[in-house]
Amino acid sequence: MEKTKLLTISIIGLLLLNLATLGFLFLNGPRGHKPPFDGPPREGHKPKEIIINKLHFDANQQKEYDKIIQWHHSEIERLDSNIRQTKNELYSQLSNSEVNVKTKDSLIAVLNSYQNQIEQTHFKHFEDIKKICHKEQLEDFNDLTEELSRIFAPKPHEPRHD
Repeated sequence: MEKTKLLTISIIGLLLLNLATLGFLFLNGPRGHKPPFDGPPREGHKPKEIIINKLHFDANQQKEYDKIIQWHHSEIERLDSNIRQTKNELYSQLSNSEVNVKTKDSLIAVLNSYQNQIEQTHFKHFEDIKKICHKEQLEDFNDLTEELSRIFAPKPHEPRHD
C-alpha cells in the first residue's frame, strides 16, 4: 500500500474517532449539567419534578401535591428522628459491661416498627398522589409505579438511615 493511501486512511480514521468522542461527550453532557426534563427519569432530576411531569399535573394538582409532600416530609422526618434516638439508645448498650439482651431485642423491635411505619408512610404518600390524579392520568400513574424503586433509590453518595 502506498504511503499516501495509508496516511489518508489514518487521517480519516482519526477524524472519525474524534467525531465519535465529541458526539459521546455532547450527548452525555458534562457532569453537573441538568438537561431539561423531557421523558423518563434521569439522574439529577428531583422526584417531585419527575412525578409532576410524568403525571402531567395541572396547577391545582401541583398545589395538592405540595401539601402531600409537606405531610410526607414531616412524617418521615419524625420517624427518622425516632430512629436516630432509638439507635443511640441501642448502641449505648455497648458501653455496658454486659449487653442486656432483652433491652437490645426490644430496641431492635422498635427500630423495625419505625421502619415499617416509614414504608407505610411512603405507600400512603403514593395512594394520596393517586387520589389527585384524573382518570386520564391513571395509566401514567400505573407506569410510574413500575419506576418508583429506581426513582427513590438512595443515591450512591447518600447514606441510608443513620
